[in-house]
Amino acid sequence: MNALLVYPEFPETFWGMKHALRIAGKKATSPPLGLVTVAAMLPESWNLRLVDLNVAELTDDDLRWADYGLVSAMVLQRDAARRIIDRMNAAGLTTIAGGPLFTTEPDAFDDVDHLVLNEAEVTLPPFLADFERGEAKHVYTSSEFPDVTSSPVPMWDIVDPHAYTSRAIQYSRGCPHNCDFCSVTQLFGHRWRTKSPRQIVAELDRLYALGWRGPVNFVDDNLTGRPRILREELLPALIEWRRGKTGVSFGTQAGIELADDPELMQMMVAAGFDSVFVGIETIDDDSLAECNKRQNRSRDLLADVHRIQRAGLQVNGGFIVGFDNDTPSVFGRLAEFIQKSGITTAMVGLLQAPSGTKLFDRLKAEGRITGRMSGDNVNGSTNIITRMELPTLQRGYRRLLRDIYSTDRYYARIRTFLRNYRPPKSSPMQLRMWHVRAFFRAFFKIGFATRDGWRYHGLLAWTLFTRPRAFPTAIVLAISGYHFRLLAEALPD
Repeated sequence: MNALLVYPEFPETFWGMKHALRIAGKKATSPPLGLVTVAAMLPESWNLRLVDLNVAELTDDDLRWADYGLVSAMVLQRDAARRIIDRMNAAGLTTIAGGPLFTTEPDAFDDVDHLVLNEAEVTLPPFLADFERGEAKHVYTSSEFPDVTSSPVPMWDIVDPHAYTSRAIQYSRGCPHNCDFCSVTQLFGHRWRTKSPRQIVAELDRLYALGWRGPVNFVDDNLTGRPRILREELLPALIEWRRGKTGVSFGTQAGIELADDPELMQMMVAAGFDSVFVGIETIDDDSLAECNKRQNRSRDLLADVHRIQRAGLQVNGGFIVGFDNDTPSVFGRLAEFIQKSGITTAMVGLLQAPSGTKLFDRLKAEGRITGRMSGDNVNGSTNIITRMELPTLQRGYRRLLRDIYSTDRYYARIRTFLRNYRPPKSSPMQLRMWHVRAFFRAFFKIGFATRDGWRYHGLLAWTLFTRPRAFPTAIVLAISGYHFRLLAEALPD
């Protein structure tokens, strides 16, 4: 039996990093962790083939080879997933789908033969048992949030080893917070469930044995949800695992409360973490109260960010505009905060309401939902009727992005970050040939082929003389900024 696992392409977005990937000589940032995990749960007798449409094409030969077609997708990939399913149906494949898109919108995919929803650890086994007997149902769903200690080591062998800039790993599911716009607790619940340190070490051992030397992102929605467990279990295991190994660094998503815990930050850096994504969302306390982001209220967010940076962690920030309490002044105030913070990668999006969230239910009751969310929170669209007039919101949003990603503002922000940043004395980065090629591509592509390339050379010179240990970081940030700037300048007026 031949099973074709297909991951839909992402539309062009800020966070797809298309222009930066071209300089790096890579095709995508990370392989589809969900699909390669599901692959390890399928019967050993099945022949598997992975096609990630972000790095390869789905050919007619692939479809002729397959008996079954498995698709996993996020909401942002909705249109691409629909095209894949149509092709699979036309080719006569038995179609099986799961993941966040299908779990939140199952009624939109009646033409999929089998919908295996929610978490695969609990819904995939009964599906496979019924499938083996020829009695498989259309929908498999569960309200159970399973013990993730049963989750297997992902089948990394089926992934193109050269197409991606990073790898992914998951330690925990669930989040203790209750932000009303977030679908995490809808999908994974509030209870913070973790794998064992032994499982994480086994996954890292597998990646390392396959030759991976580079970033590994913990894709947990809130890795620091239970600090005590991190301090006592995961971080000591990571510190021990890294002994005698080179080239692997970690990134993750964390709450702003991390700034209150110097010991935890110190341990994270010792374990190899060099960056954290923090959902700051807004600097207005009224808007934080509106969205129930209680953990961010009544804080000096600027000082919090700087403490995390000084601990040796780069802060990437998530921000939202379009709250009911937002006025047109929000754009300038947010741009000023981002600039002072030294948050180089600021993910700013318009507020959207995912189906099933408290925000969606509240706005639906008020008659303010206009349809399904796109999943792309940076394309200027929203599925809600905002209090601020939509044209005003969209114009302010576009100006904000063009401002923070203009060359002079972005490079000034890199300097602000590097002045605060205290990188570890020994970098986990292992120089690879593609890094060298990316450096020379950037040197000419950004340094000479753009009208303000002198700023790029000035940044590199400043970093070499004042922050030499952060030189690789400065290059990566400059390449990322090149991508963000091109897309910000291309935004429609």
